Amino acid sequence: MLQQHSLSEQSRFSKLFATLHIGKTLRQAGISKSFGLSSLAIFQIVFSLVFEEKNWFRLLESDRAADLPGKDVVYRFLNQASFAWRRFLQALSLRVVRHFESLISSQRVRVFIIDDSVLSRNRSKKAELLARVFDHSTGKFTRGYTMLTLGWSDGFSFAPIDFVMLSSAKLANRLCEMASTLSKRSHGYKRRMEAFSRKPDAVVALLDRALRAGFTADYVLMDSWFTQAPLLRQLTSKGLPVIGMVKEMKQRYLVQGKRLTLREVFQTLPQSNARDIKGSVLVKTACGLPVKLVFVRNRNKKREWLAILSTDVTLDAAEIVRIYGMRWSIETFFKVTKSYLKLGTEFQGRSYDQLISHTTIVFSRYLAMEYERRQSSDDRTLGGLFFLFADEVRDLDYQTALQQLMSLFLEMTQAKTKKNKTAVFCQLQDWISGLPSYIKGLFGDLSCES
Repeated sequence: MLQQHSLSEQSRFSKLFATLHIGKTLRQAGISKSFGLSSLAIFQIVFSLVFEEKNWFRLLESDRAADLPGKDVVYRFLNQASFAWRRFLQALSLRVVRHFESLISSQRVRVFIIDDSVLSRNRSKKAELLARVFDHSTGKFTRGYTMLTLGWSDGFSFAPIDFVMLSSAKLANRLCEMASTLSKRSHGYKRRMEAFSRKPDAVVALLDRALRAGFTADYVLMDSWFTQAPLLRQLTSKGLPVIGMVKEMKQRYLVQGKRLTLREVFQTLPQSNARDIKGSVLVKTACGLPVKLVFVRNRNKKREWLAILSTDVTLDAAEIVRIYGMRWSIETFFKVTKSYLKLGTEFQGRSYDQLISHTTIVFSRYLAMEYERRQSSDDRTLGGLFFLFADEVRDLDYQTALQQLMSLFLEMTQAKTKKNKTAVFCQLQDWISGLPSYIKGLFGDLSCES
């Protein structure tokens, strides 16, 4: 019975791979082998590891070892510096995103989402380009990498498009240097050089590549770590409106010829009895860029508030809050990939190429799960008759967006109570509940209790 169950799941993966044309995408990205097992077969073995609840070492000790390649075959595949993993991920994401776009109307808001997350490697000593990076969630420095990720969302589904695994540009913070034997023409060398980029430069490069690949979106969403005037000016010049959260720092805003801090701008607002949005105001940044600031009051603490900035000044304040609430989907993505898809923990190699290749495979797992979730949740995927008579999947409404903003505020203040934790992970539970039953059965503990 166990063998039959395993074969059944393998057939499901084979059908999914054929639907998404993963073998063709691998070949187009130059990910191929000259002899032995095909690159698609090895990719599928690594892809399915997490769903079999085994790592590569344990799988080689199981009854299936006779049908598997040798141990070094997988490691050589993951450590190959000439493979264009970015091209593969972008092509796969574009195919999935275009399928999502075929199910929604042209008036629906689509967004790019930028955020970063730290991959901790505290026990590593000789991992390539290992560095001391700052973790904003803990407020401490740790050993590891900063994974800067670009995603696409329509308010219901999220698709990772591209990522950059950043080290540290400062030599003093780098614990290990890059390999010196690489060809400067290889994709591996170019990825390593990107690891030294500044975050704002990496954000612009990610968006430029996404636009060239064929992705489109109406807005770019980012948190307060990226909502800075120079980056806003760059993205606005490219025709990309930005909506992001801002914190009270040293920046000044021009209001009627006066240079005011964020708190002073809030104090200029007229008194309002509104429960949620306390007001909005049109201001200019120090470089003269016109923006709209929306202030949202914290429901639990009347003296606390959040500020959201939009470079599209024509939007209504409630619509700005609703669109910014779509950014929470990337937090769900980080939680799922780290907790359930074993991002950064399944393989502990020292090579930077292995880090890139395995991260790409983990992102592919999420894309496949998101594709299957949409297939099981959206009636329009059933065919022409259902497409004509079924409504679109529910868009993110204002109340849900506001709840996610409050959850974000609670997370920023490091809330510890059970009630607050439940609010923070509510959307993760919604994402899990939308997965097909056969995927839920592959995870024994697929829940948001963490």
